[in-house]
Amino acid sequence: MTKILVIRFSSIGDIVLASPAFRCIKKQMGDTALHFITKYSFKKVTEYNPYIDKFFYYQNNLKELVKQLKAENYDYVIDLHNNFRSAKIKFALRKPSFTIQKLSLQKFLLTEFSLNLMPKKHITQRSLETVAPLGVQDDGLGLDFFIPENEKVTEGHLPTSHQAGFICLVIGASYATKKLPVHKLKELCSKINHPIILIGGKEDRSNGKKIAAADPVKVYNSCGKYNLLESADLIRKSKLVISHDTGMQYIACAFQKQVLAIWGATTPQLDVAPYYGTAYRHSGPYPIYENISLNLCCQPCSKYGEDKCPLEHFNCMEKLDMGSIAANVHRRLSEK
Repeated sequence: MTKILVIRFSSIGDIVLASPAFRCIKKQMGDTALHFITKYSFKKVTEYNPYIDKFFYYQNNLKELVKQLKAENYDYVIDLHNNFRSAKIKFALRKPSFTIQKLSLQKFLLTEFSLNLMPKKHITQRSLETVAPLGVQDDGLGLDFFIPENEKVTEGHLPTSHQAGFICLVIGASYATKKLPVHKLKELCSKINHPIILIGGKEDRSNGKKIAAADPVKVYNSCGKYNLLESADLIRKSKLVISHDTGMQYIACAFQKQVLAIWGATTPQLDVAPYYGTAYRHSGPYPIYENISLNLCCQPCSKYGEDKCPLEHFNCMEKLDMGSIAANVHRRLSEK
């Protein structure tokens, strides 16, 4: 049996974007034990992934973890994070390893000087290229996300107004410059003539309350009411998803949902657009996803996002036309 350790500490979206590598390794390499190490805070992202045989969780316990990992006697280590912590693990294990290209220099040149030397290759494709030396090929099947039955949201838990169908609006993100301001989200909801469920964590609950207040029948604030898997199930049940650059965007892709991806400080130029797999073919009249961005000369301004606009105008979000986004939603919902 071949034993393989895959490393990816964070975050939700990046782990989901790496999921094809897990599947392709497990399905193509025969008798293989696949182990995965990530941060404990992201346990739910892969906990029910059937392609992973064993999990290790980092909780500021690297020394202890290294002892456990050494005992496994791996044949290969796949580093899909490529940071100092993952380098320490590889050095300690002293096993053949393959490491994803992080492209830090290219991202720096793009965000600081608008010089785009990115390879125009999606990060998921780069993850798959990392495992290619093991004879693993892209199966073209896109992203995975698994929800057990006991974590699914039953229809009866939703308001009656939303039980016949709804769209999801993901209002959160890790940094402020990746999110539409609350007043823009309120405007967007006011222009959409369809039941909406706001998706977010406990930290988004207050903003969700403000957004839903304008029409509490049409807009259901689920932020903080459901855990990650339950929120993902709402995404799975939805007709369409509007999302910032955040993990839920890629979970929506895993369920092959139509996605309107809203970009601010980060943009698809960083090779992180919605991803459905090279074999996916959408049969509808509109592309399955659309990147909504003004493509300003100052975009992207960050690899990850910032707490405030570095130029103090936040035009990338403030000048987005909510009426145009709402019209896009209505066109897609009316498609036969």
